[in-house]
Amino acid sequence: MRKVQFVITALILLLFSASPAPAQENVAPPPQQQATTAKAVERVIASPPTFKIPRVDIAPKLEDYLDGKARQDEVKVTGFVQRDPQDGQPVTQETTAYLSYDDKNFYLIFVCKDDPSQVRAHMNKRENVDNDDLVGVLLDTYNDQRRAYLFGVNPLGIQLDGISAEGQDDDMSFDTLWHSDGKVTADGFVTWMSIPFKSLRFANADIQTWGIALIRHISRNDEDAFYPYVTRRIEGFTQQFAKMEGMEKISPGRNMQIIPYGFFARARFLDPAIPQLKTDNDIRAGVDAKMVLKDTITLDFTVNPDFSQVESDEPQVTINQRFENFFPEKRPFFLENSGYFQTPENLFFSRRIIDPQFGVRLTGKVKGWEVAGLAIDDRAAGQFFDEDDPLRNERAAVGVIRLQKPLRNQSSVGFIATSRDFAGSHNRVIGADTRIKLTRNLVFTGQVIESFTKLLNGEHLTDTAFNVSLNRSGRYFQNFFNYTDRGKEFRTQLGFVPRVNIRDVSNFMSYRWRPKTGLINAIGPNLFTGAIWDHDGKLLDWRVNLPLSIQFKGNTDIFIRRSEFAESFAGVRFREHSNDIDFETSFLKWLSFESSFNKGVGVNFFPGEGLPFRANSVSASAGLTFRPSSLTFEQVYIYDRLATRKDELPAGESKPAVIFNNHILRSKINYQFNRKLSLRTIIDYNAVLPNERLVELTRDKSLTADFLVTYFVNPGTAFYAGYTDGYQNLRIIPGASPTLRLTSSPTTSTGRQFFVKMSYLLRF
Repeated sequence: MRKVQFVITALILLLFSASPAPAQENVAPPPQQQATTAKAVERVIASPPTFKIPRVDIAPKLEDYLDGKARQDEVKVTGFVQRDPQDGQPVTQETTAYLSYDDKNFYLIFVCKDDPSQVRAHMNKRENVDNDDLVGVLLDTYNDQRRAYLFGVNPLGIQLDGISAEGQDDDMSFDTLWHSDGKVTADGFVTWMSIPFKSLRFANADIQTWGIALIRHISRNDEDAFYPYVTRRIEGFTQQFAKMEGMEKISPGRNMQIIPYGFFARARFLDPAIPQLKTDNDIRAGVDAKMVLKDTITLDFTVNPDFSQVESDEPQVTINQRFENFFPEKRPFFLENSGYFQTPENLFFSRRIIDPQFGVRLTGKVKGWEVAGLAIDDRAAGQFFDEDDPLRNERAAVGVIRLQKPLRNQSSVGFIATSRDFAGSHNRVIGADTRIKLTRNLVFTGQVIESFTKLLNGEHLTDTAFNVSLNRSGRYFQNFFNYTDRGKEFRTQLGFVPRVNIRDVSNFMSYRWRPKTGLINAIGPNLFTGAIWDHDGKLLDWRVNLPLSIQFKGNTDIFIRRSEFAESFAGVRFREHSNDIDFETSFLKWLSFESSFNKGVGVNFFPGEGLPFRANSVSASAGLTFRPSSLTFEQVYIYDRLATRKDELPAGESKPAVIFNNHILRSKINYQFNRKLSLRTIIDYNAVLPNERLVELTRDKSLTADFLVTYFVNPGTAFYAGYTDGYQNLRIIPGASPTLRLTSSPTTSTGRQFFVKMSYLLRF
């Protein structure tokens, strides 16, 4: 949900630096604050605080800090400074961190003062820390201001980890083995983190210098405070980190891990070709293996990779969509280090690989270059052909290579090549990209790409694509310009590029006033303008969005927007508009609510007959999350409606009518018995109610119940037992030639499955 994304995004901005101060005890210096002038901002970058971390003989424990008295062995860090909502002001609640290390682990303890009744902390699944208070650390282990590990915990020690990389999307799919604990106390909370060096990658050197930043997120205040001071007045985060020195003679050591898994399912499902209910068993076993070479290179192998049948995709509207919907990857083998393969254009979307059997991946750093490579097969490529087709059961071969060279000042140059070969056909894509930081707030990115495609019929297609962007970020004013050009014959079978033969230019700007007093944290307008032409110079689409965003204190936001736009489809230009309002709040620590409403003029892209036509559109959604303690209840409702306009009736219609209604309802309950054991139930209902004269849709109602028991020890070691039962509005009419008949309600079970899945982490 949007809440989780907000908290995670705040953590990923974990740009923390440290500043040293003289002391009788080992105390890191206070950071510079309130850099309100250009010179002061430059000092934040030019003079990052530096401190020395001590080695300890006895590892710290959570209990050492519960009485308010800290050990003297660790370096003490105070002086946290807000980034939001008041950039440059001291943190509103006293925050102290203690850092140390030994031969095998990095230790971090947070002692956070607060009213315990105001502390937001829920016993929940790993990484499900939505709406909670959080503390964390970012570690730039190569000290190259490019990429940083993120480790965060809520006040009960529930973990969150990821990777933040400059110029790329943050990778919250990263999971590794580390240890944490936390406890709410009479005057706040205390957390403990132990991060094994074996779980990190860093240079093979006797003396280490890392970039580091610490964060405290106070949820009820929408407050993010950092050590050292990390300001919005500077684009980028890792360049603002502190420098942590003092770690000597440490190493990830021998690092090899093997994760075997087994999966058994018994399913009963409807075969619509007969039609008949059939029963089948599915037994799978596989293994993921990882080996670290020379401390910096990770080599991953997989045999029958884990298909991640445990979590279902989030509900979204899929009917009357002009372009393909995007669903994120969930399979573990493809998730780790996926950020290494990112480029401005999405040229590697791993969900294009449907059913692999063998795969190998390499990621890491070699002589100043970030390198990534993937080789894998896909058995699904031949399964779309008829049984008697010679291509049946043929498999595709997939390869991806990515190289990136970091340059000074957080700039870089990179190269990518992808290849997919199947039965004599192929698709090959090569590209080069760059990121150049022009000033402290202005960044240029660009990419040039060429594709070479041979179809199964022997036809060859070759074309190019390129994009450039100029992005200016800051505390008050932001502007993002982008131009994308894709040729008519450009193809990327492994990427997510839903549209070609376009020249797309767009610009987004926003301004935020940030009052220091009152109920509002930030308020201001946005302006988005964009237009798309084809390569013949014909204007296809254009859009103007004019929103207003208001961020209130207490985790409450309102977003209002008017959009005017036009788009071309099937040779027809359609003039459209929409009015939108979004509201979300987490004012109460046990309750979150979000809603949206959109009304305007859209297009029926897939009419029952004739050409597409304009129609009145209404869409709305509402989501509620109730979390009193260990129980989390989520309710989501999505509504989408299209109806004819009385002054633009399609041929054969004499009065306005509904084209379709789409209702999507999800109820989700999770009970967390402890940090390892949970029970989850999901009920999904989806009803597509079309007027089949007006739209190319079939009446469809489905109801699915999904039950899951999870015992999660760590990333790699887990046990799952689940049961799914799906119903549709169908009935099998028996006879010599059985047939299917639509019914009014989803009362026929068409997909029932029980499964057990187990994996175990072996680490050497």
